[in-house]
Amino acid sequence: MDTQPPTTDFILFHLAFPVTNIPETKAFYQQGLGCELGRESPQSLIMSLYGHQLVAHVTRQPPEPQKGIYPRHFGLVFSQQSAWQELVDRAEKHQLKFYQPPRLRFQDQALEHFTVFLEDPFHNLLEFKHYRNSEVIFGGHEYKQIGDIP
Repeated sequence: MDTQPPTTDFILFHLAFPVTNIPETKAFYQQGLGCELGRESPQSLIMSLYGHQLVAHVTRQPPEPQKGIYPRHFGLVFSQQSAWQELVDRAEKHQLKFYQPPRLRFQDQALEHFTVFLEDPFHNLLEFKHYRNSEVIFGGHEYKQIGDIP
């Protein structure tokens, strides 16, 4: 069976996504979520979200709102519940749009985790979560649930 190559000390996740303007992007991601800003042009903005590279690209065709959280969303899995709660508190303080409020999914099951969905001004959905049992983040192959049943 093929496996992924070993990780190194400097591997970052990179995600590029559509936006319709840079000032609104900065308001949501920098001021709201606390992203650090990197390089910027009139058409693109690089940001750090907890050390991972996000790149916002201006598009003339704004993304359509989804009807539900699937199939497209991105975010982070926090190793500490306190860090997850800090992000939720920050989102509330900055009045970011909650697509789904904070909640506990799969309560009293091995897959139990806290989750919250935010929606940026361009209809991109972001999920932030914390698993009580970190082994199921990539493991737990005996469980077949992945997300909520649509």
